[in-house]
Amino acid sequence: MNLGILISGRGSNLEAILTAVAEHRLAAAPRVVVSNRRGALGLRHAAKYDVPTEVVPHADFARRESFDRAIVDVLRRHEVDTVALAGFDRLITRVLLEAFPGHVVNIHPALLPAFPGLHAQRQALDYGARVTGVTVHLVDEQMDHGPILAQAAVPVLDDDTEESLSSRILQQEHRIYPLALQRLADGGIHLEGRRVLGGVPST
Repeated sequence: MNLGILISGRGSNLEAILTAVAEHRLAAAPRVVVSNRRGALGLRHAAKYDVPTEVVPHADFARRESFDRAIVDVLRRHEVDTVALAGFDRLITRVLLEAFPGHVVNIHPALLPAFPGLHAQRQALDYGARVTGVTVHLVDEQMDHGPILAQAAVPVLDDDTEESLSSRILQQEHRIYPLALQRLADGGIHLEGRRVLGGVPST
């Protein structure tokens, strides 16, 4: 698996992926880390692991499709075959999805289909959920949608704040993202309609 990892910010899931590769828990070759923001802290993680980086500012493009086309050009130049979104704050268009069909992966801090979109942890608290969690899924043209590869449950405590809940969810994100990517690398995920066969079990 030749990974291209897209980030926008601090890159904690990027670091979890790169650590898993370095510790031989994920059989993948990180080929490039691409950020749409020049000051993204996650670029430092890539440098620490000697992974090439490129910055493609989304503000330079009038249309999302043009931006995605530039991203695809970078990924192809680095011979990427699988794209991992790790805190990437742009909506993906058909341009990127068709370039890497069935190989664009995202992670979301909720048990989808519950609480899609922004501030999923706040949504869970506002709803009064007793359990939330994290989902790794293949990306399609709908936001926070697509075949689910892995999920992990996180209890919502009585005294939770958005920050404390986010912190516990993040621990599970770092655990299951490399696991889901490894199963994809092993060829252990087969799509049958919208159902995933052989995916990482929920915990």
